[in-house]
Amino acid sequence: MKSRALLTLLSDGQVHSGERLAQQLGVSRTAVWKQVRRALDNGYDIQTVRGRGYKLARPLDLLDEDSILCALPDAVRDKIGLTVMDEVGSTNTEVLSLMTDATSGTPVVIADSQSQGRGRRGRSWRSPRGENLNLSIGLTFHGGFAVLDGLSLVLGVAVAESLEKLGVSDVRLKWPNDIFLPGGKLGGILVELQGELQEGVVRVVAGVGINVHMEHADDVEQSWSSLVRHCPDRAWARNELAPALITALLDSAEAFSRHGFDSFRERWQARDMLQGQHVHARGGETEGTAAGIDAQGNYLIATSSGVVAVRAGEVSLRVSL
Repeated sequence: MKSRALLTLLSDGQVHSGERLAQQLGVSRTAVWKQVRRALDNGYDIQTVRGRGYKLARPLDLLDEDSILCALPDAVRDKIGLTVMDEVGSTNTEVLSLMTDATSGTPVVIADSQSQGRGRRGRSWRSPRGENLNLSIGLTFHGGFAVLDGLSLVLGVAVAESLEKLGVSDVRLKWPNDIFLPGGKLGGILVELQGELQEGVVRVVAGVGINVHMEHADDVEQSWSSLVRHCPDRAWARNELAPALITALLDSAEAFSRHGFDSFRERWQARDMLQGQHVHARGGETEGTAAGIDAQGNYLIATSSGVVAVRAGEVSLRVSL
């Protein structure tokens, strides 16, 4: 983005004169004005303060590849190939492209904004500029598709535990791939299987979306929350959140590959937001009491005729009214 240098200067939320900005950027004041207009068109809220200059409506949390890399443990940094982008159609699609091109290292893509962000079952995922974390990672597993049972739940545990280590309380998981706080949905995980590269070797793209700074979303119908809403006294930085998530996702994927889902089952159930509630399986007629997950990560519903296991690939759950 041509206006990134301007945004970097304005990211402190203070007023900066057009003259000073022109000097710092090495351009004319007219060029500064054009960059301001371009940034406004791209969705950044820059205010003009009469007689003083320009300022962002609030401080901007810019993504920085070097900052993210520096915050990663050496062992993780050496394993990945990190790409940080201003905008992309979908981080999952970008990771798939990198995996197809056999890019060295585990591909990780982070984008400030997605124009075609996706949730489960093709739903759109809102990703306004500068507000949330959109991250995807490419993973490879050996043993065919059968070894992947429960993977999305494993990654949910990884996200929840990394948030808790950063001081976020009351993180809950909603089967199969949603992350909740008491105020509503904080984020989600989208796992896409891309087939076998060779016999028994499966390629997986895992996308994670977390609401970080978002405070307004009039076009979102369901209840939602963000880290800023839930922890207003904490200064959240995506360059700190991203390395924590990358490390947790890789560590959990490796543990899952070695030991399977069993070691994650109780950790997931400890955060199950549906446990004990009356639920029904959307798209079907199964209705009963939420009873946790089985050894394969299927959700269990205690019905009047017995316990029914619901597969993540078949239906999702909602609380009965």
